[in-house]
Amino acid sequence: MDLLVVGGGPAGLATALHAARAGLEAAVWEQRAGPLDKACGEGLMPGAVAELTALGVHPPGYDLRGIRYVAGAHRADAAFRAGPGRGVRRTVLHAALREAVLAAGVRVEQRAVRRVEQDEDGVVADGTRARHLVAADGLHSPIRRALGLHRPRRAPRRHGLRRHYVLAPWSDHVEVHWARDAEAYVTPVSDSLVGVAVLTAGRGPYDGHLAAFPELRERLAGAESATPVRGAGPLRQDASARTAGRVLLVGDAAGYVDALTGEGIALALAQAPAAVRAVVDGDPAAYEREWRRLTRRYRRLTRALLGATRVPPLRAALVPAAQRLPRLFSAAVDALARPPGT
Repeated sequence: MDLLVVGGGPAGLATALHAARAGLEAAVWEQRAGPLDKACGEGLMPGAVAELTALGVHPPGYDLRGIRYVAGAHRADAAFRAGPGRGVRRTVLHAALREAVLAAGVRVEQRAVRRVEQDEDGVVADGTRARHLVAADGLHSPIRRALGLHRPRRAPRRHGLRRHYVLAPWSDHVEVHWARDAEAYVTPVSDSLVGVAVLTAGRGPYDGHLAAFPELRERLAGAESATPVRGAGPLRQDASARTAGRVLLVGDAAGYVDALTGEGIALALAQAPAAVRAVVDGDPAAYEREWRRLTRRYRRLTRALLGATRVPPLRAALVPAAQRLPRLFSAAVDALARPPGT
C-alpha cells in the first residue's frame, strides 16, 4: 500500500481522494462508525467550497453570502467577494466525501490504530505496512502524541459547544454574536435548520452561555432543538512538527489555534493535496514547509484576534470599530474567504 490514512473525517477523506486521483493505492482507517459529527460552526468559506467542487464533491446546504458581527446595537456586515460559502451539516459533508472516496476505489475500514512503527522503507500500523501514513485523527490526535510531536501549551483553554434548532434562517450571513466572555456563531445549514455554536473559555452548560446573548436567545425562543449539545476542546493544540519520518499530520491533528475565524475545513482541504504531493515526490519534509505557507495567514490573524479580544476594552470595541471601518472589515473577511496560501 502506498498510503494509509488514519482518521475518516473530512481531512482524512480528502487526503484519500487526492491520493486516489494521484494514482496511489490508499486506505482509510476510522474507528468510529457511521457519518461522523463534530461540534463545529459548519460554515464553509468560499475557498473550501471551491476545493470541494474541484474534487467533484457537492454537499447540499445553505448558501452563505458573508459574515455579520453583532454586539448589542452594533452591527458590521461584509460580503464574500469570491462567491458564496455554504452552511453544511457536518454529517452531510462527511457522507458526501465518503461517497466520493468509495467511488474512487479507496478502502474504508472501521479500525483503530494502536501501534505505529517506522523503518527506512515504510510505516507499519498494527502489522499493516504502507510506504507512508497520514494522521488525520483529529484535534487530540493519538498519533501526534505517540510520535512525540504534541507540544503542551498553557494558553487559555477555549471550548466549543453546538446545538441545532428547527428554524428558518433569518440571514444568509454567518452571524458572530459577541459577549463579554464568549462568541456565538449562527450558521444556517438548510432551509429549516440553524446551528448555533458557542466558543468560550468559561465553564458551564450551553444554555447558561447562551444567556449572554439576549437578542439571539429571543430569536431562538420557542424553536425546537434538533440535536443535543455537542462539545469540543480544548481548541488550542500545538505540534512541534507536521512530519516524523514517513508520517504526516493533516487537518486538526497538525495543530490548531482556534475556531474564531472559521477556516478549519478550508485549511484541511488545502493541506490534503499538499501532503499527497509530498508522498508522491518521496519528500515528506516538503510538506512541513508547505503546511507553514498554507496556514501562515490563519495562524497570524487568529492569534492576533485572540490576543486582542482577551483584553476587555479591546473586545468591547471590536464590533463598533468594524461598523465604523467597513472597508477594513470587508478586507479582513475577504482574506478569510480566500483559499489558504493565496
